[in-house]
Amino acid sequence: MRWVCAIIIRMRLSRRLFLSLVLLTVALPVYAEENAGEPTPTLRVLSYNIHHGEGMDGAIDLERIADVIKASEADLVALQEVDKGVERTNKVDQPGVLAELTGMHVVFEKNIIYQGGEYGNAVLSRFPVERFENHALPQSIPGEQRGLLEIHVEVEGRAVVFFATHFDYHEDDGERLASADMLRGLVEQQQGKTVIVAGDLNAPPNGQVMEKVTAFLSDTYNLGADVATDPGAAPGTDPGYTFPADEPDRRIDYILHTPRSGLTVDESRVIEEPVASDHRPLLAVFELSAE
Repeated sequence: MRWVCAIIIRMRLSRRLFLSLVLLTVALPVYAEENAGEPTPTLRVLSYNIHHGEGMDGAIDLERIADVIKASEADLVALQEVDKGVERTNKVDQPGVLAELTGMHVVFEKNIIYQGGEYGNAVLSRFPVERFENHALPQSIPGEQRGLLEIHVEVEGRAVVFFATHFDYHEDDGERLASADMLRGLVEQQQGKTVIVAGDLNAPPNGQVMEKVTAFLSDTYNLGADVATDPGAAPGTDPGYTFPADEPDRRIDYILHTPRSGLTVDESRVIEEPVASDHRPLLAVFELSAE
């Protein structure tokens, strides 16, 4: 009788094993198909000179600046010309207000004291900021001190260093060329990290300053590339003009990144916003490949 029971048990086990194999055979292709369609992680970066919130209509309106940022769905935002406690903008803490309106983390660093308050660059981030540092850019001409704000975040398990900056505006390129050299030194210190630089560089794409900058950083707005034959090129279809906002005729705002850093530019475009500031914002969308 025992051997009969053993045969029955074995038959039941074999049947269960057979059914399990059948179910696994059916499920595996479905699982593979579902996972094959998983989107590649992306990182959305915005550069925006907000002109202390003053638009082309003369109105100071942080809510419409925040609306532009929210509509872009940016993860990292480099802001230039930001006031904090300045008399001309009613002593408002602009970085704090923009952080509250957008629901993002904020880092602000002053470059000068102005009208009883502070004036400088800020970064809005959807990711917690691990650490940050502000660097004073070289200054050889009397005038406004400019800065380079460095923040460190983690994005999809990778270390990302984000530099937000605003270069000098004088006609002579001297300070901007020195700033480009300083930027290169700081970028080269970030061994093994993904580096993105965004800001108002006050330099045309065909000048000496950008020639120096693009010797070590890739421009997301690759105007010379043919997207049809170069899938990795940024699909910029216009000159990338960002200033002045109402009728832009020059390109001085940039988003750049270190080459071979696991970033592929999926999109790069100027956002058509002619009123909120005297600059139009620049957006770049990166695909993050596996490291």
